[in-house]
Amino acid sequence: MRAHNDEKFVGRTLAAIEAQSFSSPFEIVCCDDFSTDTTAEIIRRFPNVRIVDAPLGGYVPGKTLNKMARAASGEILVFNNADAVPQNGHWLEALVKPLVDGTADAVYANQLPRPNADWLVRKDNLRAFGDGTVASRWSFFFSLASSAAFRKDVLENPFDETFKFSEDVEWAHRRNIKIAYVANALVEHSHNYTNAELSRRFYGEGYAAARIFGVCPTFARTLAEVCAETLRDAAFAFANKISPLELPRAFERRLIQKFSFRRGAVDYKKEMKK
Repeated sequence: MRAHNDEKFVGRTLAAIEAQSFSSPFEIVCCDDFSTDTTAEIIRRFPNVRIVDAPLGGYVPGKTLNKMARAASGEILVFNNADAVPQNGHWLEALVKPLVDGTADAVYANQLPRPNADWLVRKDNLRAFGDGTVASRWSFFFSLASSAAFRKDVLENPFDETFKFSEDVEWAHRRNIKIAYVANALVEHSHNYTNAELSRRFYGEGYAAARIFGVCPTFARTLAEVCAETLRDAAFAFANKISPLELPRAFERRLIQKFSFRRGAVDYKKEMKK
């Protein structure tokens, strides 16, 4: 479990993990990334948690993940962010079942929107996760926020420590492995990003996507994606009795998402030409 300024959630998350009904013994390994709130203090209240010091030199996702993987001792590694709160006592058992059965090499859980999630965030979560039918039609999708894989595979194929975003997608896409979505492994996990946070997140994902997949959407394609997603937003708003006055904000959100993603991809392509 990696954590950073997660005082609102980390106690609930650790309590939910410790309360799991699971037939095999398991350990909890946690790395706090120099939190400035009470996250580290809350973690220390759980005596069964093994604390791994954060790597020096600033937060790099791959460095933290690889260090925790090396510190762990089990055959299966379960990755669960400090703000991804398991929703019942069977989350762990459900999540790792495809690995135990030998039907998957990596798995990821169903991320439910928080009760206070903005309606657009709720719509995006349900679309990306839900029953899995929408994401199954995408070219590739994987989320490490609540997921699992074999430790041997992670040690032999560590996370790329040069990625600042989408390190999970790069790791899962790098080679031919079977990935399973576990819809009945439930965690609560969503973010109400500000416009600035949204722009930063999607810029990073666009930069990473260009590096991983070689994609760089054109201006016309990006604008078409904005329009298509806004139409889906409108349909969701109508079905859920959300005020039509909210739709301009939805359009603004999609503009920020899609064009920040494109800007990140374009910047990566420019760097590669230097």
